[in-house]
Amino acid sequence: MNIATFKSANKLITGEGATDKLFKEVKRLNINNPLIVTDKILLDIGVVKNIQEKLEDISSSIYSGVKPEPEIALVEECASIFQEGQHDGIIAVGGGSAIDIGKSVSAYANFDGKIEELFGTDLVPQKGVPIIAIPTTAGTGSEVTNIAILSDKEAQLKKGIVSDYILPDVAIVAPEMTLTMPQSVTAASGIDALVHAIEAYISVNASPITDSLAIGAMKLIAKNLPKAYANPNHIKARENMATASLMAGMAFGNAGVGAVHALAYPLGGRYNIAHGVSNALLLPYVMEWNKISCVERFRDIAEALGEHVAGLTDEEAADRAVEAMRRLCEVVNIPKGMRSFNVPEEDLPSMAEDASKIDRLLKNNPRLFSVNDIEKIYQSAF
Repeated sequence: MNIATFKSANKLITGEGATDKLFKEVKRLNINNPLIVTDKILLDIGVVKNIQEKLEDISSSIYSGVKPEPEIALVEECASIFQEGQHDGIIAVGGGSAIDIGKSVSAYANFDGKIEELFGTDLVPQKGVPIIAIPTTAGTGSEVTNIAILSDKEAQLKKGIVSDYILPDVAIVAPEMTLTMPQSVTAASGIDALVHAIEAYISVNASPITDSLAIGAMKLIAKNLPKAYANPNHIKARENMATASLMAGMAFGNAGVGAVHALAYPLGGRYNIAHGVSNALLLPYVMEWNKISCVERFRDIAEALGEHVAGLTDEEAADRAVEAMRRLCEVVNIPKGMRSFNVPEEDLPSMAEDASKIDRLLKNNPRLFSVNDIEKIYQSAF
């Protein structure tokens, strides 16, 4: 085993009713004037009001400009409001977009340079303001990772701020916070969590700790995503999915993700396809390509997804793993093919060029990819 490090949010609070601990954590972190970072939908349906009520006598302000696949400009806008309001902490309430903006503002609000100077690994110079992350989706794992992903519309790519300084100080994961998810978001975020777990498990940086988290997450997702999708008020399925997302987040936050994410980035950057959907579209095709590099691990994935592999060769079991992924995507009605999102077929070569440059992710993948290989996968997924 190679030397491995493990990092996560400083403190995890999980379970039904976990948001009741918010006031205590805000006081512990000496936050007296928090900015709540969220989106307009959560504001309109009362989710944010419920969070504000947990703060008791602590006054707070709200930034509700979060949008899916957030752009750099939103971080600059939110940071400006943070500074003008003389805020001293952030409570990010929402999906990965809200939490990623919150983490970015934590790093950027007191930074003298341009936000572009923070893109990359370990370029944040110091710990920013305290941040508490409260996810309302079960998929991104952003509440326990040291990365924030933003869309660079000019470059038509997604870019990441990667730094241990943006790990949330507290992650509060309460299953009832995910009850407001529409079915489509339940599906996309759930498959996103599955991708995180699978890519962490086959990553070249996997460790026994991340392996256990990844396999555990896969088992929970296989059993509970169809239930949460079919019955959005199934609180036990919601709790298990929230736990699975958290576990998968901790797994990929340390082992990294690979080619599925790298190939998905141009889809989000160019065509605004939701991150979870982009991953789901590509998952079976990339895994089909990857399986020869680690068939033994694919056997484990098949078992975790509920396949009976006794008596099968590793290659046969690996095929079962890919089929299980396809079926799960079908059960939760993930759209098939990039064609259904009006992606022009003539764009595939340039998309492959863009994806091939995402070394930060591709270096974690167990199989090497050429530009031509990536274009072939895009063609298969078209």
